Amino acid sequence: MRALQLSADGAALADVDVPDPGPGEVLVKVAGAGLCHSDLHLMHVAAMVEQPFTLGHETGGWVEAVGPGAEAPPIGEAVLVHGAWGCGRCARCRAGEDNLCPRSGARIGSGLFRDGGLAEYLLVPAARHLLPIGDLDPRDAAPLDDAALTPYHAVKASLPLLVPGTTAVVIGVGGLGHVAVQLLRALTPARVVAVDVDEAKLHLAREHGADMAVAPADDAGARIADVAGELGPALVLDCVGSDDTLALAAAVVSNRSRVVVVGVAGGTLPFSFFTLPYECSIGTTFWGTIAELAEVVALARAGRITVELERIALDGALDAYARLEAGTFGSGRAVAVPHG
Repeated sequence: MRALQLSADGAALADVDVPDPGPGEVLVKVAGAGLCHSDLHLMHVAAMVEQPFTLGHETGGWVEAVGPGAEAPPIGEAVLVHGAWGCGRCARCRAGEDNLCPRSGARIGSGLFRDGGLAEYLLVPAARHLLPIGDLDPRDAAPLDDAALTPYHAVKASLPLLVPGTTAVVIGVGGLGHVAVQLLRALTPARVVAVDVDEAKLHLAREHGADMAVAPADDAGARIADVAGELGPALVLDCVGSDDTLALAAAVVSNRSRVVVVGVAGGTLPFSFFTLPYECSIGTTFWGTIAELAEVVALARAGRITVELERIALDGALDAYARLEAGTFGSGRAVAVPHG
């Protein structure tokens, strides 16, 4: 089968054997696999890759074959592959928090130093990582596994702050940010403000319910302060994570607010007791649980959230990554469809 693999020499399409599921394992025929900026960061550290692995941590498909003892959905069932593969035995995993497994190390999960979905088939180590998706098309549902799940995880943890009259800010309206706008609109009564340098993405944010969409150059900090009032935004989701976006987030928050860094652009924010307003917290977020993924799927099936996407052939994935790197891909997600 064809697979887009990352090795110490970089990313390239390769011919590899179709895996044969062993005890407890499940083989998934890949319907669609999302391309993410996180993959680009992996490519930038390719020299550190000890053994080739297939990229792709957003995967939808159909159950193709089941290994001995695996209590999997029926053959042919449409599923999402929850990409966070923990050990399954530690306290975090027993609580359903595979995304925070302390034993996984660098081999975090599907497409992250372990084989992912940018291939014709994906071997899943345990049936518990599969989530049936009902009538959703697995080609289009694939990005729900990260582009929707990651901001959902962050928003859900922040719900107690987002009471009527509050403001939430989304910085970066790309693959994750445009879904974050929708999640805030669907789950909270908060006023939603979107920030991006691209007017097309600001237009997309407005289409998905943002109350205000503004470019950083248009005095974004002052405009956010004006609309949020003296309490400032209760939540800022930084879906970029650069020096500039972190500085904007720190400039607009107020007491008891929360900044969640979702993007991995590598920016830093100097921190001391006086860096942020009193009792304001700043932290990261990582993926989400399979229970939260089920909630995301329920929102999608109800039509409350959608992912803007462009289907591409697997052979076109490297070109799509180049467009992502150059900032010319556009809005939403690219989804590779290995079987046409």
